[in-house]
Amino acid sequence: MYKVFLRIILLSAVLPAGAYTARAQDQILDGIGETGMIARYVFNGDTRDWSRNNLHGKPGTGVQFVNDSRFGKVLSLSGEGNAFVTLPGETLTDLESISISGWIYLRSNRAGQRFFDFGTSAGRHFSAAPSGTKSGEGYQALLTSGEENLTGAVSPAIELNKWVYLAIVVDIPSQSMITYVDNKPAGETTAIPRELAAVFGHSANRLYIGKSLLAGDPDLNALIHDFRIYRVPLTRREVAGIYYNATRGSQGSTVNVGKPEENLPQFSPAESQLYNAYLTAVSDIEVETEAGNLPRLPSHVPGTYRNGVEGPPVRVIWPAPTDNSDVLEAGRYTLTGRVAGTNFHPKALVTVKNTGPVTTPDAQLETFDLSRVSLETDAHHHDTKFIENRDKFINTLAKTNPDSFLYMFRHAFGQPQPEGARPLGVWDSQDTKLRGHATGHYLTAIAQAYAGTGYDKALQAGFAQKMEYMVNTLYDLAQLSGKPKTAGGEYVADPVAVPVGPGKAAYDSDLSQEGIRNDYWNWGKGFISAYPPDQFIMLEHGARYGGQKTQVWAPYYTLHKILAGLMDVYDVSGNKKALDVASGMSDWVYARLSQVPRDTLIKMWNTYIAGEFGGMNEAMARLYHITGQEKYLKTAQLFDNIKMFFGDAQHSHGLAKNVDTFRGLHANQHIPQVVGSIEMYRVAHDPEYYKVADNFWYKAVNDYMYSIGGVAGARNPANAECFPIQPASLYENGFSAGGQNETCATYNMLKLTQNLFLFDQRAELMDYYERGLYNHILASVAEHTPANTYHVPLRPGSVKQFGNPNMTGFTCCNGTAIESNTKLQSAIYFKSRDNRSLYVNLYIPSTLHWTERGITVEQTTSFPKEDQTRLTIRGNGEFDVHVRVPSWATKGFFVKINGKAQKLKAVPGSYLKISRKWKNGDVLELRMPFGFHLDPVMDQPNIASLFYGPVLLAAQEPEARKDWRKVTLDAKDPGKSIQGDPQKLEFTVDGVVLKPFYETYGRHSVYLDVTLK
Repeated sequence: MYKVFLRIILLSAVLPAGAYTARAQDQILDGIGETGMIARYVFNGDTRDWSRNNLHGKPGTGVQFVNDSRFGKVLSLSGEGNAFVTLPGETLTDLESISISGWIYLRSNRAGQRFFDFGTSAGRHFSAAPSGTKSGEGYQALLTSGEENLTGAVSPAIELNKWVYLAIVVDIPSQSMITYVDNKPAGETTAIPRELAAVFGHSANRLYIGKSLLAGDPDLNALIHDFRIYRVPLTRREVAGIYYNATRGSQGSTVNVGKPEENLPQFSPAESQLYNAYLTAVSDIEVETEAGNLPRLPSHVPGTYRNGVEGPPVRVIWPAPTDNSDVLEAGRYTLTGRVAGTNFHPKALVTVKNTGPVTTPDAQLETFDLSRVSLETDAHHHDTKFIENRDKFINTLAKTNPDSFLYMFRHAFGQPQPEGARPLGVWDSQDTKLRGHATGHYLTAIAQAYAGTGYDKALQAGFAQKMEYMVNTLYDLAQLSGKPKTAGGEYVADPVAVPVGPGKAAYDSDLSQEGIRNDYWNWGKGFISAYPPDQFIMLEHGARYGGQKTQVWAPYYTLHKILAGLMDVYDVSGNKKALDVASGMSDWVYARLSQVPRDTLIKMWNTYIAGEFGGMNEAMARLYHITGQEKYLKTAQLFDNIKMFFGDAQHSHGLAKNVDTFRGLHANQHIPQVVGSIEMYRVAHDPEYYKVADNFWYKAVNDYMYSIGGVAGARNPANAECFPIQPASLYENGFSAGGQNETCATYNMLKLTQNLFLFDQRAELMDYYERGLYNHILASVAEHTPANTYHVPLRPGSVKQFGNPNMTGFTCCNGTAIESNTKLQSAIYFKSRDNRSLYVNLYIPSTLHWTERGITVEQTTSFPKEDQTRLTIRGNGEFDVHVRVPSWATKGFFVKINGKAQKLKAVPGSYLKISRKWKNGDVLELRMPFGFHLDPVMDQPNIASLFYGPVLLAAQEPEARKDWRKVTLDAKDPGKSIQGDPQKLEFTVDGVVLKPFYETYGRHSVYLDVTLK
C-alpha cells in the first residue's frame, strides 16, 4: 500500500463578478460527456444530486441555504453545529481517476477546514483544505494512502469573502494531481498512489462536504455552490469550460462537437504503419448502385505487398456524403479514397443505374425457442464461460423479490406496499424519471429463464411463479387507470384528455413523495407505468432531458422495456393478462400519438435522450404480428425516426438510401430503432425498412466498431455514448475518456444481427455475432458475481467497472445484462422455415431439440480452447446442414463424417452446405485451425488488437498507463513472435501476458502499438 500524504498549495485569483441564475441541465454540461459525471450538487435549496445517478446528499442539522446575489440560493455552512453534508458511500466506487470542482466563498481562515474530505479513515482519504492544516499553511489538496506525510507545493490560502472556483484533478494514468484556482493551474504533483484503491479501497464510506476526517479539525465556515464529482480526469479546457460558462451565466447542455482534446498519443499522419508500410499497390474498384442510393463501398480492397509479406486486404477510408445528391441521376462518377499513413488513393468507379423494381429478401430462417437449446459442459466436462455466466444470473434472479420490481408501480398508483418490500436503486429509485425500466428487463429475463431452465424443474417453477405474480399485479394496477376510484366518482377514460395533476398548474415530472400525483382515475384507460402520464405528455409539448420537474427522461424508452417484457411472458407462458396489459397501454399510446402532428413527432424522436423510445416500433410491430390488429401497425409507424431513416418527410435520402445519418448521434438511442425497422419489414414488407436496417448494420460494423464488437465511445462529440462525428475515425474522434462501448448497445447490435440473418444468410453477420458475443457480452460479467459493465474502457491500461451484483440497482446496461445472460443459447442454431435446413452458427457445447424433424443434435466441443467441434445426430432424416466457415479460418476448414474426411471446398467467411440423408448416430466433425491476426484501428493502423481465432487477447497490465503498450511481431507470421499454450489461451509477447478479454478482470490493454518486422 502506498503511503503518500500530498499537499498542494494553490494561488488565489480574482473572480470577475457577474449575475448568474442557477438552472438544472442534463449531464452534458460544459462540453463534458454525461458518463464522466458521478454527481452534481447545485445546492439551490437542497442537497440533491442533479445527475442521473441519484447520489443524494444528507444535510446535517446545522445546514442552511441562503440567498446570494451572484448564484441565487446556495449552501451555507457555519463551521459548527453539524453544518456539513454527507454523501452516499457508493459515490466513489471502482474509480480509476477523479476530479472535483466547485465554487466556495470562504468566511474563516481557521486551519484544518475542509472543502471536502472523502475516504475511509484519517490515514486514507482525499481532501482539500482551503486555509491550510495544523501542520502546514496555505491551501492544500491532500491525498493520502498511509500514515507517512509527504509535503507538496505551498501557496497562499484561498482569499476570504469572495467566490472562488476550485478544481482538483487526480489523473492516475498520468500519475499526476493538478489543482486549479479560478481556471488557472496552481499546483501539480506526480507523487501520488498508483491506484485510487490505495486511498478508497473498493469504495469510500466516509464522504463529507465541509467536514474533516481528522479529529480536532474545525468544520467549514463557507458558502458552497455547484459541487461536482467526475470519474474522469478533467482536461484544462474542460475546467475552463465550467469556469467561463458559470461566469457568463450559462452552461452548455448540448453535446460538444469540435476538435477533440489531444489526450491520446499522437502519430505522424504521413507515417505508414503496420502492413501499410509494406504496400506497393492498392487496387481500384468498380461498383454499381441504383439512382438515389449511395453505393455500398467495400471497407477493404486487395493490396500488393513487398518482401514476401502476405498482408491482409487494405483498409480504405472513403468519402462519406451527408446526402445522396451525387447519385440522383444515372451515369458514372469517381470516388477517391485514402489509405491511412500512405500516399495511396484508390479509386472507386461508380455506375449509377436507373432504379428498377426494388427487391429485398424474404425471411428464410426461424429461430429455435430457448427451451429447445440447452448449454452443456465442454468436451472435458468442465463448465464453459457460457454456463458460468448463465448460472450467475439465473441463480441471482431466482433469489430476487418481485415486489422490488413492482415497488414504483405501486407507488405511482398510490397503493400500499407488501410487508418487507424494498425499492430498487440507481435508475429505478423514487426520484428517477426512468424508474420502471428495470421491471421491463426483469420480465424478459424471468421469461427467458423460465424457458431455459428445463434442466432444473424447481428453478423453472420459481420463475413461473414470479411471472404470474408480476403480471397479476401489473394487470390489477392497469385496471385502475381511467376508471372511477369509487362508484359514481369522476374519472377520465380518454387518454387524450388527461388533465394536470390535482392542485398543479402544469404537467410535471415530480416523483417526490410530496409532489407525485396518484389520481390514476384521470390517467386514461389502459395506462400502466411506474410514474404518472405527465412525462409522455410533456414530451409532446417539447420537454427536454434533465433533472428539473419541467424536464423528462425517455418515457417511451421505459415503456418499450415494459411492453417487450409483457410480450415475452406471453410468448413463453400464454398468459393472456400479460397481453391484455400490453394491448391496453398500446391503445393509450395510439390514442395520443395519432393526434400529434408529423413535424412534432419528427422533432420528438430526434430530441437527445428525452425522445429515446427504445424499440417502441419493434414492440408495436410485434403486437400487430400477435394480434393482427391494424392499429398497432399504425402505432409502430408513428415511431419511424423519419430524419434518420429517410432523411426527411419526403424520404429523400437517409439510411434507406445508404446515407450515414447517425454519425455523432447517441448510439443506443438509435440502434433499437433500427432493430424496430427490421421488425417493421417483417410485418409490413416495405423494402425501405429492410434497407434502413441492412445499411445501418454495414456502416456500424465497418466504420464505427471497436475490436470487441462494440460501437460508440466518442470524444468528438464529447460523449462516450455517441458515435464519433465522422465515420472511420475512431482514433481521431473516438476512444472517449469516459469509456468506449456501452454494453447495451452491443446487446442491441447482436439482436439486429440475428434478425438480419434470418433474411440474408451472409456469414459476415454471424462472424460479427461471434465477435460481439465472445469479446463483449461474455467479457462484461464480473468474475464471481453477475455484476456487469456499463461502458467497457479500451484505452491503455484500463480496468472494467462492474455494477449491480445483487440486482438491486439498475442502469440500462445492467438491465440488458440480465436479458443477454438468460439467452446465451439463442443464436447457436437456426432452421429454415420449411424445416429442410439446419444452420450451425456458433461452436458452443449444446444440445438442440429439433422437434419438427424429430432430430436431436449434440454439439461436443471445448471451443475456443480447442479448434474443433463434433455434431452428433440423433434421429433419421434428409436435410441440409449449413456450417459457418469463420472469416478468421484462413488455415483451413476440415470436415469429417463418421470419421471419413470429406472433399469439400470451404471458403473463409461463408457457409458450407452439407446435404445428406442423416442416420441416427451420424457424427459430423469440424476442425478450423486457429491463427493469430490483427484488427487495426481504421485510421491509425499501428494501434491494433490481437486475436487468436475468434478470441480477443488483452495484455495484462500491472498498473495504469497513458501510452499504448508497444509490441513487435513478425511481419510474415505474427505467431512466430508469440509463445504460449493454446489450450489455456494464455500467451506472451515481448514479455507481456495475453489472455482472453473475457477472462480479464484487472488492468488491461485491448489495443497495442504494433510494429512489424
